[in-house]
Amino acid sequence: METCNFFAIISRMKYIHRWGLMNNTRQENLCEHSIEVAIIAHALATIRNVRFGGSVNPERAALLGIYHDSSEIITGDLPTPIKYYNAEIKKAYKEIERNAQNSLVNMLPEDLKGEYSTIINPVDTDKELLVLVKAADKLSALIKCTEELRFGNKEFTHAEQATKRSLEKMNIPEVNVFITEMLPAYSLTIDEQ
Repeated sequence: METCNFFAIISRMKYIHRWGLMNNTRQENLCEHSIEVAIIAHALATIRNVRFGGSVNPERAALLGIYHDSSEIITGDLPTPIKYYNAEIKKAYKEIERNAQNSLVNMLPEDLKGEYSTIINPVDTDKELLVLVKAADKLSALIKCTEELRFGNKEFTHAEQATKRSLEKMNIPEVNVFITEMLPAYSLTIDEQ
């Protein structure tokens, strides 16, 4: 029987540091970020169902959130200003990302590839959930900015403004609910919470 490297490689998310171009008061790794995205994606899907009459699967949203940046185990975390510098770089990075995702899936035993392939490389039927996962990803970035600014790190001022603009452009009611009702608590101390 051949050794399966997939889960050992996935566990290396904890070694991938985010915000590489920024001075951080506390370093954030990909594993922490992915769990936060999963929690927020689940919340957004739940809010959609409960408050806006949706019928999406919150558990699937969380699962997609856990694995949404898994390709970065292979590619590293390319800073956003570089990743989206121009259309050519963005397209090339998407291709690199797809190749990394395929490499991860190919580490699995044949009988498991089908199950994990649709998580690592989400399918068209997940489009509605992927919008929520993308929003959760941006909300996680906004939370990071909020935390850094709370500790006096002005390095995150521009990132916070850009992330807020990006979220506004998405025009997702569930995001507005999260920002209005949940985000303020991230600025509180543990005693205030």
